[in-house]
Amino acid sequence: MILASYLKAWSDLLRPGALKIVAIGVALSLGLLIAIYVAMVWLIGWVIPDTLTLPLIGPVGHIDAALSIFSAGIMLIASVFLMVPVASAFTGFFLEDVAEMVEDVHYPTLPPVRKLTLAESLGDTLRFFGVIVAANLIALAIYPFVIPLAPFLFFGLNGYLLGREYFQMAALRRMERDAALELYQRNKITVWAAGALMAVPLSIPLLNLFVPVLGAAGFTHLFHAITGRRG
Repeated sequence: MILASYLKAWSDLLRPGALKIVAIGVALSLGLLIAIYVAMVWLIGWVIPDTLTLPLIGPVGHIDAALSIFSAGIMLIASVFLMVPVASAFTGFFLEDVAEMVEDVHYPTLPPVRKLTLAESLGDTLRFFGVIVAANLIALAIYPFVIPLAPFLFFGLNGYLLGREYFQMAALRRMERDAALELYQRNKITVWAAGALMAVPLSIPLLNLFVPVLGAAGFTHLFHAITGRRG
């Protein structure tokens, strides 16, 4: 069920309507990464003096320039963690358009979707985003003490959080909140596994820029597979 949903989602990304959404998503993700990179370079230049005097060595110049250069590598590594909250924040941009495209092609006989109010949609997005950011900050403090288990913790934690968010946001388009939550609770393990599978490419720099759209399409298919609809 999970693999079939993602395989369908992958084929959906090749459709003309999806290519525009993918391009917008990649541009937004890249813009965020560049903005953070520029902010990091500025902060390094402001905090670190141009010359440091080290014991037994003496003055060492161009420290801020060297650190600014290395910040590019640091930013690339940080994107492994950064793209998780980025993927969470982008559900508000991606999910509706991608889900509509998927349903128009695979589930054309469905009734009109349940329209979420702006306050409801924004509230859900901010709530999920806040939980993901807080949970990952706590996890970052734990990783150095459990290095062998860190990858399992990363994929397990973010698989759970992203799976819950993407599935519930997909379900809320088609059912009331209580029913969507009940459906999630009955299928929590399946949703968790699908979220973990989504978290794997999110940990690969550059490739992770494409993942939010894939996840939105995949969880739309997964929701319909769980509810018994075939597409």
